[in-house]
Amino acid sequence: MSCSLVHCVQGDAEELQGKKMRNETGPDFIEALARGLDVIRAFKPNQPMMSLSEVATAAGLARPTARRMLLTLEELGYIRIVQGGFTLTPHVLELGMAYIGSTSIWDIARPHMEQLVRHTGESSSLAQLDGSDIVYVVRVAVPKIITLAVTVGTRFPALQTSLGKVLLADLPSEQLERVLAQPSRSGIIPLWQPEAGEFDHVLCEVRTKGWAITDEHLAYGIRSVAVPVHDGTHHVVAALNVSVHAAETSIETLIEKYLPLLLQTAAAISADWAIWQSRPEITLNSKPSSTPV
Repeated sequence: MSCSLVHCVQGDAEELQGKKMRNETGPDFIEALARGLDVIRAFKPNQPMMSLSEVATAAGLARPTARRMLLTLEELGYIRIVQGGFTLTPHVLELGMAYIGSTSIWDIARPHMEQLVRHTGESSSLAQLDGSDIVYVVRVAVPKIITLAVTVGTRFPALQTSLGKVLLADLPSEQLERVLAQPSRSGIIPLWQPEAGEFDHVLCEVRTKGWAITDEHLAYGIRSVAVPVHDGTHHVVAALNVSVHAAETSIETLIEKYLPLLLQTAAAISADWAIWQSRPEITLNSKPSSTPV
């Protein structure tokens, strides 16, 4: 068997394995689209430029397939070819900003979060659930030395974060089971690895209290408290937190000082979100008026 044929067979096996890991069995699933998104996700903040081999490995694709995906994305403006490899272009931001813009949660939450950060001197984030992960959709940060960098679009395993606990606790039991069965796509191995009975107890406590706290469950030095944000029907649409460095801020301070401010901020965001949802739909008539002025 020739080397090229060996590589082809190996590549097909890798891609088949990748497909099985994603559980792509639906008849309407478009494999090419999934591969293209895998290529975009292969680029990490600490690795802005990647070679063809690195992209292929990170995306679980054969080199010829990865090359075709990269060249297609380059034609579409999402990838730039540079000396030594490939980089993403700012055009990729449109994919995420389309989501943020469609919900308007950014414009609604950010002013309230900035006020919260001024009062606490600590960072605050708004996140939503995506599978078994949380994804940060709004972030107002203060300079701190932390173990994990967080920006809009960052994802972490939900169960090990205060934001995620709030969001998971709101799910019906059957949906919760399906969500937690999905593997995390964050690439993070959290410190806290609870048994089923343990996280059931934790989520039950969150439902009772109406807020959640984590103390170095995700990584060393990260401590946070989170509360839900509701829409006009009292459905939980996001979670809001205050995060601190464990060496600087005690759990008592987090609960007694910051939690009341956090609850007030979440209530204000929820009220504004409900008002935005109830706005009347206005359709402008584009036809010129026949009435003389």
